Amino acid sequence: MGQDETQHDRRTQERAEIAARLARFKSTQEKFARERKEYARQAWRKADRGEAAE
Repeated sequence: MGQDETQHDRRTQERAEIAARLARFKSTQEKFARERKEYARQAWRKADRGEAAE
């Protein structure tokens, strides 16, 4: 295997790792957004009932 092929394989692997990290990051950010939305929904519901928010 030549050096060019080795570099190409390494770059391909690095791109795959970066894509996987980005996918995990995006998934985490979406989870946080859902959790914030749910927390806000619950806080507004409690406020409507006159309860203290946590």
